[in-house]
Amino acid sequence: MARKLNKIVLLILKLAVSSGLLYLVLSKAGAEKVLAIITTINPAAFIFSILLYLVSLYVSTMRWRLLLPVEFRKKKLLSFYMIGSFFSTFLPGVIGGDAVKGYYLYKETNNGSLSLASVFMDRYIGFVSLMIMGLIAYIAGFNYLKGSIIEWLLPAIILAFVIGNLVIFGLRFGKRMKRLAEFYAYFDKYRNHKTMIAKTLFLSFIVQIINIISIYIITLGLGQHISLVYFFIFFPIITTISTLPISISGLGLRESSFVLLFGLPQIGIKPEMATAMSFAWFLSTAFGGLCGLFEYLRLKR
Repeated sequence: MARKLNKIVLLILKLAVSSGLLYLVLSKAGAEKVLAIITTINPAAFIFSILLYLVSLYVSTMRWRLLLPVEFRKKKLLSFYMIGSFFSTFLPGVIGGDAVKGYYLYKETNNGSLSLASVFMDRYIGFVSLMIMGLIAYIAGFNYLKGSIIEWLLPAIILAFVIGNLVIFGLRFGKRMKRLAEFYAYFDKYRNHKTMIAKTLFLSFIVQIINIISIYIITLGLGQHISLVYFFIFFPIITTISTLPISISGLGLRESSFVLLFGLPQIGIKPEMATAMSFAWFLSTAFGGLCGLFEYLRLKR
């Protein structure tokens, strides 16, 4: 009962953070202006962005497949990944997409430790690649970030991630518990396969690059011609900040970061346009995530 109550309280807090940040962003940008801009997007650009999102899910599935010791059909794993994507997008904070993927994998393997370890490692390697790209982007774009909240926020996020790694994998809390002991055993197997880790990291970088190109296409579809270089500098930073577990699917954090970074004098994008860019990209991923609903209904039948 207490655990359920804690989840409800946490969800309410995340809703409050997302709602508060969105209110601040939209009060500055103007909700009507943002909506008007989004409706002008080129349909071809929007559809292409959806397709890129689906490609990123396929690449992510290939990464997950490498982390599984048992050979699985790509189609089945892709189905699980798409379902997880749907739940992450449309039921964030209620049912996690990773939990859904782990559940379906458990039904296939009847191995809880394997399911937990593979889903965790898939997410973990994605985070590692994101932190690396975020750090590179931070160094490359430091002159843009001086004096802003991101100047200290991004290093704090990366430092927290490093400390978390030391706690989880260095101190190995909970290793005496049977389920967690099995998890650490699987992790040790992953760690000893350096070639496999290198391949999964490479695929993770590909996913990040696909996402960067996707938001760039969205921006072109909105009639804005911004150098692609800025997206390679800013988008990893935006995505890193959006991973902070204080909002619903990064809503509010992502839009605030878009307004802050693309509104810098060197780029000069107005708040309403930066907000529209963020919302339009999120909508493209949401439309792509709907494919997971069809897969969920198909498997349920």
